[in-house]
Amino acid sequence: MRSDYKFLDVNNLGNDKKRNIFIAISYNGSKYHGWQVQKNAVTVQEVFQSALEKIINETVCIKGCSRTDTGVHANMYVLNFKTNSRINCENLIYALNHFLPNDISAIECKEVSKNFHARYSCKGKEYIYKIWNNRIRNPFLDGMVLHYWYKLDEKILDESAKKFIGKHDFTSFATLDNRDTENMERTIYDFNITRKNDMIEIKVSADGFLYNMVRIMVGTLLRVAQGKIKKEDILGIINAQDRSKAGPTAPPCGLYLNKVFYDETDFEK
Repeated sequence: MRSDYKFLDVNNLGNDKKRNIFIAISYNGSKYHGWQVQKNAVTVQEVFQSALEKIINETVCIKGCSRTDTGVHANMYVLNFKTNSRINCENLIYALNHFLPNDISAIECKEVSKNFHARYSCKGKEYIYKIWNNRIRNPFLDGMVLHYWYKLDEKILDESAKKFIGKHDFTSFATLDNRDTENMERTIYDFNITRKNDMIEIKVSADGFLYNMVRIMVGTLLRVAQGKIKKEDILGIINAQDRSKAGPTAPPCGLYLNKVFYDETDFEK
């Protein structure tokens, strides 16, 4: 359990009569500067909030499950907000998809307990990274995958990916900024790499991820494919706790937040 979980009840003061609404959305992040509202840049949160407030005629505070960077996509992104609106969840989904642009879709809605928080209730996440491994680019995948010219051996990549599994300090695989860096330990549950024709899919699940962690791990695996890093060296890079030892940060276009995990008890009203 995360140490900041104890702050879940802060937003409930004076909100006992408000409904707490869980919504899952999916989006193509190509045109957006990530999830979180920013000055002088269009973000998914800004567009979603504008559509929502048109429907419920109320200003709300939206809590997102995580930040996503510019150009990153989501098959499942979870948010919650508290509202006085009595609109039922089925109608809210339909209304949102009327007002949202075609590159954002509301896919699930339900009323949850007052204590549910999209970020702090989260028990883990799963990401996918997609690589189009063909010398000829696919115009229909522009902005949706990393186009990688040179032949990749998915079996070697998969063997290398397994080296990351377990609980480690992942400082070597994080971009440090002003985000919380007190605890750099994360537990990777599973890490698999598969190929279907020319599409390579990298799938990794963990109890949480540091800033740019997935993209740096992908960049490191590509260095293994290039022969610049040995797969046997990955654990040493982890233990070094030194960002300069790992590979580059892979481009954002191939990254998808795929699933967000919660306990069923979090949804009890």
